Amino acid sequence: MKERNLLQYLIITLKGLAMGAADAVPGVSGGTIAFISGIYEELINSISNINLSLFKTLKNDGIKAFWKQANGNFVLALLTGIIISFISFMRLAKYLIEYHPILIWSFFFGLIVVSIYFVGKQITKWNALTVIALIIGAGLAYYITSLPALAANTNPYYLLFAGAVAICAMILPGISGSFILVIMGAYKTLSDAFHDFDLKKITLFATGALIGLLSFSRVLKWLFKNYHNTTLALLTGFILGSLNKVWPWKKTVTVMVDETGEIVPFNTISDLGTLAVYQKNIHNFESFKTVTEESILPIKYSELNHYIDPQTMIAIALMVTGFLTIFILEKIATKNK
Repeated sequence: MKERNLLQYLIITLKGLAMGAADAVPGVSGGTIAFISGIYEELINSISNINLSLFKTLKNDGIKAFWKQANGNFVLALLTGIIISFISFMRLAKYLIEYHPILIWSFFFGLIVVSIYFVGKQITKWNALTVIALIIGAGLAYYITSLPALAANTNPYYLLFAGAVAICAMILPGISGSFILVIMGAYKTLSDAFHDFDLKKITLFATGALIGLLSFSRVLKWLFKNYHNTTLALLTGFILGSLNKVWPWKKTVTVMVDETGEIVPFNTISDLGTLAVYQKNIHNFESFKTVTEESILPIKYSELNHYIDPQTMIAIALMVTGFLTIFILEKIATKNK
């Protein structure tokens, strides 16, 4: 593993902060940040090295050898940033998504657009297989982002399963673990658990996440070792397809009422606009099982919302800010290789 000084580990912690903030937003993947900042493959290798031989090293050779084999300094520095950011930013993200959805999505849209280029340029050889992998990745991610969000599942043990599934998405560039939680109906339950410091629910989620992480990281490590370019193309496709989710201007199309299964056309109350606004205006949102949205242009958003300002210029400025943020991260990653 790489030898680093204190400043380099501090930079890794800052990258962890960025990853945690991204994973707290339903639609953005912390794996994308890891990839752009140049630590993705080291992260996957470090996670996949957690196995029985690691604990044999602890028993036979002591803590120092164990810590070195586990790449402990790297993992600790990164996890510190991720945990601090995820717990603190989840509250902020919840507020921004409810009250300023266009602004937060605009920033992450710019961030993800430039990510496509930086991940894609790491593909050293393009052929039919890499192109197919790119198309499959984009199509799969787009399909996932178009799935309706389920109503909240309040069963605490459901978080165990949700954690295992969501963590696989969190370490994949382009596929948002938080959005997977939304689709599974677990995001609200988890965000409430963090807000209320419900240790039982948080522990169940963390246990599921650990199980999923240790299993899936080995699959990714094998793919990178044996099909490096194809895997990169697939991940680039994931990021490309995820743009649908983070497009700032949305129209809620339909809802499904839980008690009757009735599909309700949303154009009868389209002035409520996005799902976040809809949730604030409907007192008994839990009675609705699913909601579907579609991406629209800013002018259409304005028309649907009685010509409320779609904040187009501010949104573009935030897209540029997100775009430039990745350039800064990429420059830091290149400098520290």
